[in-house]
Amino acid sequence: MKPKKLHLSSKDKKVAGVCGGLAEYFEFDPTLVRVIWALLFLMGYGVPLVIYIICWAVMPIDHHDRDL
Repeated sequence: MKPKKLHLSSKDKKVAGVCGGLAEYFEFDPTLVRVIWALLFLMGYGVPLVIYIICWAVMPIDHHDRDL
């Protein structure tokens, strides 16, 4: 069993793969993660957008599941 690593999703990617990667790591439905992120964005006055951009810049890309 390989250890879980937080990474950008290459399988379930809509914008940058941040929500898909979080969903894979925590074993949630990616749509649920996107809805929660959108609600946080609407209630957080843009702070979640900054966090999303930071996650996009910091999280590594998942190269193992990518179709080449």
